[in-house]
Amino acid sequence: MQEQLAPRRTYGRESVEFARVLTFNDGLYAIAMTLLVVSIAVPTISDTNSVGDLADALNDLSANFISFFISFAVIGRYWMAHHQFVSLLEAMDQAFIGLNLIYLAFIAFLPFPTALLGEYFENPLSVAIYAANVGIVSGLEVLLFRRAYRAKLLRRQPTPDVYRYGVIASLSPVVFFALSIPFAFVSTTLAVAFWFLAIPFATVVQRRAPEGASSLLGT
Repeated sequence: MQEQLAPRRTYGRESVEFARVLTFNDGLYAIAMTLLVVSIAVPTISDTNSVGDLADALNDLSANFISFFISFAVIGRYWMAHHQFVSLLEAMDQAFIGLNLIYLAFIAFLPFPTALLGEYFENPLSVAIYAANVGIVSGLEVLLFRRAYRAKLLRRQPTPDVYRYGVIASLSPVVFFALSIPFAFVSTTLAVAFWFLAIPFATVVQRRAPEGASSLLGT
């Protein structure tokens, strides 16, 4: 009887399995970004010819528009970061693909807290749920990087200093979104403004990048 070969558990860049994961990733990102706008319904007004009524109705949707553009930017940022990260991979294994699925689950879920934030912008719980979702996504980025590092799935293995820098850079959004949650119960506007502090902080962190980090991590 011919001996059965054990299934491959590591898939190189040239494999069909690797390509299927990338295709699935991009497709899910595209769907999630498209669904963000679905929650913004076209307003209904009694006098369809009234400019003032339509303007008032659109003004009532201002929170929905804000949450849409924030989330579009957030998902776009995650797609760009994930795209850069995948470009550094030499291979994927089943554990990495499993983690990637969990990561994508929270990307796919993001349109719901976005709609919640748009509908109940002044409610601190909606802000907290949104911040928790985005924070989890950033945390899962760290786990993906950790798995790739430990399983030697990267094209070029980073030095310990570069690895620690990559972890810190990926964890910084987690910290800012987590810290914004108690602020939400004081002021939802203040909590949302707190999210944007991650941008100058990331700039400061990049200036402290160790040698070799820019070419490996795309910072």
